[in-house]
Amino acid sequence: MTHHNDPDLLNTVLQLLTSQGSTNLAECFRILLNEAMHQERSAVLQAQPYERCEGRLGHANGFKPKTLATRMGQVELRIPQVRDGIDFYPTALERGVRSEQALTLAMAEMYVQGVSTRKVSKIVEELCGHQVSSSQVSACAAKLDVELQLWRDRPLGACPYLVFDARYEKVRHGGLLVDCAVLIGIGMDGKRTILGVSVALSEAEAHWRDFFSSLVTRGLCGTQFIVSDAHPGMAAARQAVFPAVPWQRCQFHLQQNAQSYVPRQEMRTEFAESIRSIFTSPDLTSAQARLKERVNFYTKSAPKLAAWMEHNLPQGFAVYALPAAHHRRMRTSNAIERVNQELKRRTRVAVLFPNEASLLRLVSALLCEQSDEWSTGKIYLNMNPAEPSQP
Repeated sequence: MTHHNDPDLLNTVLQLLTSQGSTNLAECFRILLNEAMHQERSAVLQAQPYERCEGRLGHANGFKPKTLATRMGQVELRIPQVRDGIDFYPTALERGVRSEQALTLAMAEMYVQGVSTRKVSKIVEELCGHQVSSSQVSACAAKLDVELQLWRDRPLGACPYLVFDARYEKVRHGGLLVDCAVLIGIGMDGKRTILGVSVALSEAEAHWRDFFSSLVTRGLCGTQFIVSDAHPGMAAARQAVFPAVPWQRCQFHLQQNAQSYVPRQEMRTEFAESIRSIFTSPDLTSAQARLKERVNFYTKSAPKLAAWMEHNLPQGFAVYALPAAHHRRMRTSNAIERVNQELKRRTRVAVLFPNEASLLRLVSALLCEQSDEWSTGKIYLNMNPAEPSQP
């Protein structure tokens, strides 16, 4: 295409829009962008094409073709070149990038929201008329890494209640499929917020310790209570980083764990009711008394079960030190369960991840969105409950 003067260029664009409407937007875009890049080169060289002047900084060196994938389809561009050692590339484009930024972000958003890479490729082909590979979709998602890293590193502050959980996803590592641990932390100061997330193949205690330490380094303070399941390695890490903070073992998971110690199937319903009666006791004294009575009851018929109850169930009693209005919310790690369900829904689409970075990217994007939703939602826990009435 020859270079247009401004009136000719605008007339060409207007004619295309008038005669063919929105069906020829891609051609209009091509004409305007080529002209903008051409003029930018002249500004950098401080001279118009073929102009001889003392202030000229270099010389034009023709054009290089480039195909750009956009929401309007593929656009054939002519990238202006320069010589004489001047480093020039149009600011409207990125070196090596062959997709429009808006299209790149759209593909990344589809991937994060649960559309498989194969389906994203099909959608782009139907809407834009060109194909993108699964690897290109993954590369688009990688554009989010800088923003997500900033979110993971953001400063924290005082947060009285913490809830932690871990899940495992399949990741390729050294040619093998291995379980990769995803650690998630939630804070409560009235509303819930995602404090952080960590992904690693390291041993459990080291991973937990690094995760806890990173939260403290970012400014987490004022912690008064921690809720979690008894994850391997977590106890030692928690005691090292949060040595004086009471720990509440999730009562829901305790009830699930206890079922494996019931010796006979016919005892399961009765035993579930026994544990429920312990955990629904109104205060610590009542819970301890009920536990002692149930342990004595099962000592002869199920001695291993009785011993397990006596050793483990008191780990679910720390919640009684909190205000009564907080017992229902803080006796379990259910505050994080909905998050896990959403992560499972999304990671099930991916099936497995090529590396730890891709897993961290997807999980971070989902958690960032969830945290933003919580921040604008309702109060989850009243941190200033009314004083209980005196008898």
